[in-house]
Amino acid sequence: MSVTDPPPVLASNATRPHFAVMGAGAVGCYFGALLARAGHTVTLIGRSDHVQAIRAYGLRLQTATHDSQVRLQASTEAQAVAGADVVLLCVKSTDTETAALQIRPHLAPGALVLTLQNGVDNDERTRAVLGPAHPVAAAVVYVATAMAGPGHVRHFGRGELVIGPSPASARVAHALCAAGITTEVSDNVRGALWAKLVINCAYNALSAIVQQPYGWLVRHSGTTEVIDDLVAECLAVAHADGVHIPGDIHAAVRGIAQTMPEQRSSTAQDLARGKPSEIGHLNGYVVQRGAALGVATPVNRALLVLVQMAEASGLHGPRTP
Repeated sequence: MSVTDPPPVLASNATRPHFAVMGAGAVGCYFGALLARAGHTVTLIGRSDHVQAIRAYGLRLQTATHDSQVRLQASTEAQAVAGADVVLLCVKSTDTETAALQIRPHLAPGALVLTLQNGVDNDERTRAVLGPAHPVAAAVVYVATAMAGPGHVRHFGRGELVIGPSPASARVAHALCAAGITTEVSDNVRGALWAKLVINCAYNALSAIVQQPYGWLVRHSGTTEVIDDLVAECLAVAHADGVHIPGDIHAAVRGIAQTMPEQRSSTAQDLARGKPSEIGHLNGYVVQRGAALGVATPVNRALLVLVQMAEASGLHGPRTP
């Protein structure tokens, strides 16, 4: 399916779909800001400090070429998804089931839930909670963003989405593209999710352990060989799992360090803030599936354990004065 297909009707007949963002961190705030600038009604649901700043001043969107305040709605309550045609689920993968339970009573009939998260099984986990009454589609996110402060999101590069098929996916893709968000609807979204997983497994843990960006990593002797080993393990597991990963994944992995040289991984950002990371849904998922399928994953296992130890020790977390 492509974005040129005739767009089907969403939950409401509004010309512009109403979007809600559940878990308005860096990714959700960035896409929410672009949609709001394009004229959509957007409600961000996030932490109190962000919500207060957004209500008072608007959401500050800072890119390489623009720095502006975007006015939109913000709430700390899950019930704020009520009335939305599309809900962008942007919580950490560790919080998927909890967030799905929170929004379930408030979803409009037929509202599409898009899972914009790291990992490959969030749509399945969300669908299991919401049941057949609410359509769910996976989305693969390629963007470099970070929260620079309450109500302040910074964009460092890229910003594309690949979304899975659903009765509403084509129309949602049209709306996203019109807002400046390059979007593809793919029948092989599982393969696209795995392609993103491979990239995350290649860089996230390494960036987290040394608290350095991707460009810094690849300049050091031996790093590319470790990344090659990580990728080889991931591809072996994907092959055993019957997943077809589209495109040249090796070129995509190399390209990340070139297109996002100053980006620290989301796992690095989590450790720096003293927050639980998603490593169990990244390298940990590869280890889990490898064990189930009889594929050895020693390099992924080593990095999983190292990140978990760094989390447990508070090695990279905020220092108490």
